[in-house]
Amino acid sequence: MPDFQLDLSSQLPYIGISIFDIIFAIVAFIVGYILIILIVKIFRKSLMKTGLSRILTEFLSKFLKILLIVILILAILPILNIDVSAIVIGISAVIGLILGFGMQDTMTNVFAGFWLAVLKPFEVGDYVQVNGMEGSLKNVGIMSTVLLTPDNKYIMIPNTLVWGASIVNYTKMPTRRVAVDIGISYESDLDKAIKILMDIMLRDNRILKNPKPTVIVSELADSSINLQLRAWVKTENYWDLKNDLTKKILKILPGEGIEIPYPKMDIRIIKPQ
Repeated sequence: MPDFQLDLSSQLPYIGISIFDIIFAIVAFIVGYILIILIVKIFRKSLMKTGLSRILTEFLSKFLKILLIVILILAILPILNIDVSAIVIGISAVIGLILGFGMQDTMTNVFAGFWLAVLKPFEVGDYVQVNGMEGSLKNVGIMSTVLLTPDNKYIMIPNTLVWGASIVNYTKMPTRRVAVDIGISYESDLDKAIKILMDIMLRDNRILKNPKPTVIVSELADSSINLQLRAWVKTENYWDLKNDLTKKILKILPGEGIEIPYPKMDIRIIKPQ
């Protein structure tokens, strides 16, 4: 049987580079990529010390990482006997063409993401409404903004749509006003109902003393007098308080003789004569 030997120093005839060149290029890329990760990590920590927002810090860190990876690839290509100058010229021509036609939206998204990171209408973790969609802000990337809904849906919105839309930030301010609507019957004692509702709010320590909680008559509806409880709380207590107030109202008012009406339908059956 003939002996077969692998000559590692032999040249690959169809590409004109040795196996050692390929191995060296792979090792160089791995080492370079590890260095890039370390550089970006140091860069991110340095930005955090300057007091920049988390969004802007992440945006600039990602941009630096992409830039360094491109530089790394261009530095490795000569090892494989590839003419970098020709590639750069070719890429520049292609980029110029793409920017003129197909990449306008892409560049607009990049600039929109940059301004979102700089002006900071929201921070990571804020609960926002953007372009008709709601969720907790997970990330502002170079191209898109990511929201995570309460039921764990992942929403990706192009930065241009975020920048050009109205943004409602529910958690940016330290306090919020809770509003709970309740209807009582016209036969119920209105003053008594208001007093009971005020007592419910005043006994809750989560409600701020200033501004003072209030109960207003919001509407004289067809079958009920509609009241609204208004109380200021810390933003993190908003939903818990709203839920607790609603349950307490349902539990306490009927026991105090205050009727909470519900839609009724009277049906009259007329017997034929």
